[in-house]
Amino acid sequence: MMHAVNEAIGAHSHAAIGLLRRLLSAWALVVLLPLTVLLLDGDAFADVVRLAATSFLGTLPYIAIAVVTIAVLKAANADATLAAAFEGQEVRMIIVAALIGGLAPFCSCEVIPFIAGLLAMGAPLSAIMAFWLSSPLIDPPTLFITAGALGWDFAIGKAVAAVGTGLAGGFSVALLTRQGLFASSLRSSARNSSGCPADEVETRPRWKFWNEAEGRAVFASQATSNSLFLAKWLSVAYVFEALLVTYVPASFVASLVGGSEFSSIVVATLVGIPAYLNGYVAPPLISGLIDQGMVPGAGMAFMVAGAISCVPAMIAVWSIVRPAVFATYLGLGLVCAILSGLVFQMLV
Repeated sequence: MMHAVNEAIGAHSHAAIGLLRRLLSAWALVVLLPLTVLLLDGDAFADVVRLAATSFLGTLPYIAIAVVTIAVLKAANADATLAAAFEGQEVRMIIVAALIGGLAPFCSCEVIPFIAGLLAMGAPLSAIMAFWLSSPLIDPPTLFITAGALGWDFAIGKAVAAVGTGLAGGFSVALLTRQGLFASSLRSSARNSSGCPADEVETRPRWKFWNEAEGRAVFASQATSNSLFLAKWLSVAYVFEALLVTYVPASFVASLVGGSEFSSIVVATLVGIPAYLNGYVAPPLISGLIDQGMVPGAGMAFMVAGAISCVPAMIAVWSIVRPAVFATYLGLGLVCAILSGLVFQMLV
């Protein structure tokens, strides 16, 4: 009898968890949040929907450019050429890895086997850290989405911050390595199952992919999946931005992250570290916060800290490197986020 009761409770628990996940899905939030406003504050419903729709439609050209860019890079197998950045003299490798990190069409999960394979084949941790720090900060789609939401000064500033963070991280790790740290950086489990050994790293791009059925299929698949992905997350982002502008008093935002430049940048960095916002959601929300009183430098610090410390990025690092490397990754991300915010604030 008790066994049957436990099974029934377990079944109901699984059903409840499944329902909760569906209710918290991105598309569900896009529908449920405005409906909640309609039920609780009907007078504000039209304004919230108008603000969200206007922002989304204004970003459509950037979404289209981002979708085509990432589809071309994937179809042409352009990311396969990245392995060449991790060969040669260490200083050159760090510089090239930091620059390429902003162009790589990798998400923080896709980069795991690539990085594990490079570590396993003996590529220096300094160059890999440069790539690893710069890669989650900016990529072609994020660049255009940031430009659409915050303007090209913010987009270019974030790209420069990405490269600067990669360079700072790479050269810092190179210095620490010479002091005897990081003698062994790769976890044994990752070393044994990287899924990307050196002899399997594909380095032949296919620039004329449209002449091959496989290339055309990859382009179509990537264009479709990224269109849905960007539409989904940007819809959520702009709904939250509309709610933020409508219901959060500007005075409150100003008191939290609109005080002195240094204090607001530090606070924004500390808030950005645990905040799980991908590079597509953050720019619209930062735009709303700046409208409410956040200083631009704090917005930059928030985006840099959030990108480096978001859940997928941290899981990617933790899954294949030892704790000392993981702590170094987070520490460098924190310091570089604050510095990026301060420099950007001075420039703007």
